[in-house]
Amino acid sequence: LSTSGVLGRMPPSAQPPAFLKTLVNVIEQFFLHTFFLSVKIAESRSDLEDLDLYATSREQRFRIFASLEFEGQLYMTPYDFIQSVTSDAPKRAKKWRSLSKQELNQILIETPPVWKGSSKLFRNLREKGLISYTEYLFLLCILTKPHAGFKIAFNMFDTDGNEMVDKKEFLVLQEIFRKKNEKRERKGDEEKRIMLLCFLKLLQVLKTDGKDLVPRSYWDTLRRSTSQALFSDLAERADDISSLLSDTTLLVHFFGKKGKAELNFDDFYRFMDNLQTEVLEIEFLSYSNGMNTISEEDFAHILLRYTNVENTSSYLENVHCRIPEEKGITFDEFRSFFQFLNNLEDFAIAMQMYNFANRSIGQDEFKRAVYVATGLKLSAHLVNTVFKIFDVDRDDQLSYKEFIGIMKDRLNRGFRVRICLF
Repeated sequence: LSTSGVLGRMPPSAQPPAFLKTLVNVIEQFFLHTFFLSVKIAESRSDLEDLDLYATSREQRFRIFASLEFEGQLYMTPYDFIQSVTSDAPKRAKKWRSLSKQELNQILIETPPVWKGSSKLFRNLREKGLISYTEYLFLLCILTKPHAGFKIAFNMFDTDGNEMVDKKEFLVLQEIFRKKNEKRERKGDEEKRIMLLCFLKLLQVLKTDGKDLVPRSYWDTLRRSTSQALFSDLAERADDISSLLSDTTLLVHFFGKKGKAELNFDDFYRFMDNLQTEVLEIEFLSYSNGMNTISEEDFAHILLRYTNVENTSSYLENVHCRIPEEKGITFDEFRSFFQFLNNLEDFAIAMQMYNFANRSIGQDEFKRAVYVATGLKLSAHLVNTVFKIFDVDRDDQLSYKEFIGIMKDRLNRGFRVRICLF
């Protein structure tokens, strides 16, 4: 199957402009090379201890925080996952607890359906849940996804274009980005990641800005037919993938206890938004001590976590000296800043324009660049606090080096390479 073959079968009214045919051919070659050659079902590994010899950095962190074992596979609980993204190390020494089939079934029976989801889902479940390694990667990906990208994420799972995601589609794409993540960490496959991101952004721009040139029916036909071509072979292997895995809390939450339910975009969006909010609430509450604000110094501590800044004292000293009267950061300000960080790649383009012109950026330019790139309006106090933290040379200007590099590490919680395919 190929996209060029799909185009040949399209009716004349849906035929795209010539330049888009060329684009489709490029896309076809890229996807065939990137996906089909990379997807294999993981071989079963029986000895959990020996996995440390081959584990990637994310596998190692998963193993450090995972606390459950079932049929030779490690799993996190929802509480383990929250710890893994909010703490440097587990709060207690981990000893993998083996689950019986009866215990697993009881956990899955008590799993709420997706329409009962909330921003306290993981905190309510605590130890009563199982999260696999591939789901761990998926959840990490959600934490760095801007709201504007939620639809792209959903469409990547929705391989048949019916505006719904079923269990088989979910399992197949999870396996794809797990294999891509392993390959990228071991071989530094950065070029293909950038190509894929550029393609997705280009496709999004063409669909929105070029809608007067390209009929909507063309895009619908192209995406649906291309997805079927790309994933039809993989879908045949979904039963094999499923046979190697047990049901998990996330699978039951999304697709029901029988696995027959389908996930729509509204529920998918709500789950992603709730997870982002829940993690941010936990981080905020860990510093607020029940108050409505956290101090500017605490905000600096949170921002500098998971970064490669060796000497944080100079940044904290900035806070002490330049913000003598504590006003505090509200949760709304805190959340808006991290929503901005999830759009950091778009904002970095605007910052680079100043950098290429050998210009630093002031607070007014910063706020304007944030709004233009992300549509978010940051409060004057929040922007002033960010400047006081990161303006090390105290010239009331913020350079690309002083800010973007550090925040990229914070966004990915210490992992330098992004894990997502969408």
